[in-house]
Parts: sequence; C-alpha cells; structure tokens
Amino acid sequence: MSPSRPPAVYLDHAATTPMRPRALAALTDALARTGNPSSLHTAGRTARRTVEEARERVAASLGARPSEVVWTAGGTEADNLAVKGLFWARHAQDVRRRRVVVSAVEHHAVLDPAFWLAEHSGAELVLLPVDAEGVVEVDALRAELDEHGDAVALVSVMWANNEVGTLQPLDEVVALARRHGVPVHADAVQAVGQVPVDLAASGVDALTVSGHKVGGPGSTGALLLRRGLAVTPVLHGGGQERDVRSGTLDAPLLASFATAVEEAVAERAEHAARVAALRDDLVRRVLAEVPGATLRGPSDPARRLPANAHLTFAGCEGDSLLYLLDAAGVEASTGSACQAGVPRPSHVLLAMGVGEDDARGALRFSFGGTSTQADVDAVVAALPAAVERARAAGLTSTLVGA
Repeated sequence: MSPSRPPAVYLDHAATTPMRPRALAALTDALARTGNPSSLHTAGRTARRTVEEARERVAASLGARPSEVVWTAGGTEADNLAVKGLFWARHAQDVRRRRVVVSAVEHHAVLDPAFWLAEHSGAELVLLPVDAEGVVEVDALRAELDEHGDAVALVSVMWANNEVGTLQPLDEVVALARRHGVPVHADAVQAVGQVPVDLAASGVDALTVSGHKVGGPGSTGALLLRRGLAVTPVLHGGGQERDVRSGTLDAPLLASFATAVEEAVAERAEHAARVAALRDDLVRRVLAEVPGATLRGPSDPARRLPANAHLTFAGCEGDSLLYLLDAAGVEASTGSACQAGVPRPSHVLLAMGVGEDDARGALRFSFGGTSTQADVDAVVAALPAAVERARAAGLTSTLVGA
C-alpha cells in the first residue's frame, strides 16, 4: 500500500538520491531498443556502441582511460571485486602477501569481504584505527607497512565516509603504499559529485563508484582499475569486461549511469557550495536549539562532504528519532546498522571513540539536488520535539527496566 502522503522533506540523499531528469530520459530512450551487447548482429552492435560510449563518458568524468572502467551491478559488487580480486591476484603472485589492510570505518561492502577473506581464504586482516573525527591514522599505516610491507596484499581506505562524511588523506595513504608496491583501493561512492574525484590524479589503483548515489539508476556501478593491475574475477561465466566481470551488460542502465556521472561531475562545484550552505545552516541551528546535540565527524567543514551532517543526541535512540521525524514528514537516516532486527551502535562511531550510549542516538542528514532552505526549516521545527519525546521514551524504558 502506498503512503497516504509524500514525505515533505527528504534528507537521505546519501542512501539514494532521485534520478536526474536527463539520466531518466537516457534510460527510457534506450529501453525502447533491443540488443545484447555481446551479439554480433546490428542490434547487438548498436547496444555495444551504447555501452562503449557510456564507458568513455564515465572515464572522462573520473580521470580514467576507457579501458580502466569495469562495469558492475553497483558499489557493493565493485568493492567485493576490488578486495577479493586484488587479494587473490596478489597472493597468487606472492604467497607471502596475506595481509589485507582496511580502515576501521569502511562501508560493510569493504569490511565484510575483508572479514570473509580472513575466515575463508587465509587472509590476515588489519584494521587501521581512526581519530575522533574519523580520519585514518596515517602513522598506523606507516608502521604496518614498515613492519609487514612485503606481506601486504592491498590497502583499502574510502575516499569519504558514508556516515560522518570524513574525507580521508588518500594522498598520504597512496604515497606510503607506493613505497612498498602495495595497491590502494578507495570506495568513492559518496564522493563523486561532491568533491573532485580523479583516478589518475589521486594515484589510487582501484576506485568504486555507484549510480544511484549521483542521480542514476540503481544496480549500476563501476570499478575503475588502473591499467596493468591484476584482479582475479569474482564472477565467472561469459567472459565480459575482459574476463574481469562476467555478465550480460545492460546498455540502457549504463547509458543512464554515464549521463548521471557526467552531469554530477560537471555541476559539482555549484552543487557542493549550495548544499554546504544548507548543511552549515542546519548544523548551526540544531546545535543552538537542541540541548545535548553533538556534531560528529570533522569540525572543519572543508574536511567533510559538503552534503553531510551527522549528529548524535544524548539520551536518545536513533531509531526513535527516525520514526518521530518520519511521522512529522522528515526522512533522514540513523547512523547505525541493524542486524537480525537488533539495533546496534554504528561501527564508525565506535571506532571514533564515541561511547555506545551516545552512538545509539545518531542521525545523519544528507542533502541533494532537491534540497531547499524549507527542508532545513522543517527539520529545525520538528527536531526539538522529537528529541524531547525520544528522551522521555528512553527514560521511561530505563525506569521500567529498573
């Protein structure tokens, strides 16, 4: 059953953002055509041309060669291909290379494959600590590489954190890893369209991007792989994408994805300035009007994603806040993962040293192309009462439990 009314405010663009009109038009136009890009007849060659033109456009937008763009079904698959594929390839070349080094605040699409490799493929997992703002401790990486450089298969540090918006010091990470011949993967799913993302300029060896974060369709993504980098496939079948990623390519989805990436990158500077102004206004007013509110992530706006505002509210459960705001017509996100129906504090906040009680009271507000000043005003109007009710509910629950 559809909801009785549309949400008045949508501030969960980091989860998914509405499709861009041009991307939607590209999708619907291409859907009218038939053809498997692997077929040799006219329809197949037409579909192949659509795929390759999309590849060229994504490459040009993100500082890569077309041959370095490997299509995937989204960011999760791209992260799995990077982490597992690089580990298997590097370990096959040199059995000493068993260590997988990832930051403790990575998305689960990186963390879970890394833990899986440790459990099933003999990998040795190393979690890099972060500081109180979620920034990777570069000295810890330096110490790891100085001691175990010959045994490290790969390093994976995200471009920008999906929860608290922290921009990571990838230039330092890459410089350290390069001294030891270790490839670096970066999940840039949240970064594209908000900050400059360029494969060649960054020096990273593998880069993950996703369609639905930039106004493209879901189930689209890419892993940008620097030329000459060996990666063992995760999927086997038809041998598409130079045997790196088998599976029939969806030309309409890729045309739409490329359109969204191209437009997001072209409009990045203007978009970033606009949403950063909205974000800063929201943070300033919430901290002033809601007692016990704390901004998480970098205090310097230049060191975090412009569209991200992550706050915790002492004495609250994030889920309660989420539902109360939703009832008031405001859609946001908690900062926690829910496993088997049991709310748990965010691993990102815990890694930053936030206590479990405070970490449970997290909300992430993320802005996008449809965000307006009226959205900020609506949040500020609804949030104080929601926090008060959530705290009262938490206090009642504590007293009953006692």
